[in-house]
Amino acid sequence: MSRFVTITDAGPIRTVTMSSPGRKNAVPPDAWPELADAFIRFESSEQRVLVLTGADGEFCAGADMNKPAEGEPSVAVTARRMRMISSAVTALHRTTKPTIASVDGVAVGAGMNLALGCDIVVAADRARFSEIFVKRGLTMDFGGTWLLPRLVGLARARELALTGRIVGAPEALEIGLVARVVPAAGLGDAVTELAEELAGGAPLAQSFVKVALDRSSSMTFEQALAFEEQAQAVLLASEDLTEGAAAFIEKREPQFKGR
Repeated sequence: MSRFVTITDAGPIRTVTMSSPGRKNAVPPDAWPELADAFIRFESSEQRVLVLTGADGEFCAGADMNKPAEGEPSVAVTARRMRMISSAVTALHRTTKPTIASVDGVAVGAGMNLALGCDIVVAADRARFSEIFVKRGLTMDFGGTWLLPRLVGLARARELALTGRIVGAPEALEIGLVARVVPAAGLGDAVTELAEELAGGAPLAQSFVKVALDRSSSMTFEQALAFEEQAQAVLLASEDLTEGAAAFIEKREPQFKGR
């Protein structure tokens, strides 16, 4: 797996780097399975945090439309290709461990939604985002129709998706597209610091938090309470809870094991 995706591990942190030289890391048609496999492998790995980023000062320009896949563009063929693309975002969405998008340069189209699919987006101050699909005669994909309104609200999502306009980093922070904006020169350090903080967290608790927040808009208040009760019952009987309490009493950092 070295043509489009590069995987590097540094202790509990795994970095997945997208690279398509000269194409702002646009994803070639046959590279989506590489992304899906990278996310699946992370889920089964010992690493606790995934950092998704792009090479050469760019995040991802979406699908590479200058490299059409082979075959006639019939509805049946394109439907199969879209299922391949969706498998990548599904693998990312199903990850139970924390994920961070480290965004420099452009994050447009599927690249934008790839970033939004991560739990936390940290952007360089020069980063730019766009749901550019409509300007290419396309509708949003890669989970954008689900992700965008959850982050910025339906009215704002309509405006961004129907215009496809570019959103700079300061506005992205203001409207809730990203969690943090930092100077481009300090992006790597900021993401590493955040990843290390997340890596020291309690894995079981983090996984329950992710599920609860993903389901929050589709659950009633009573359903949310029921989920919280069940999740907390599991965590209150875990080794991590015992460790967390001991660390608090002993005034030290906890060493969580995910058990």
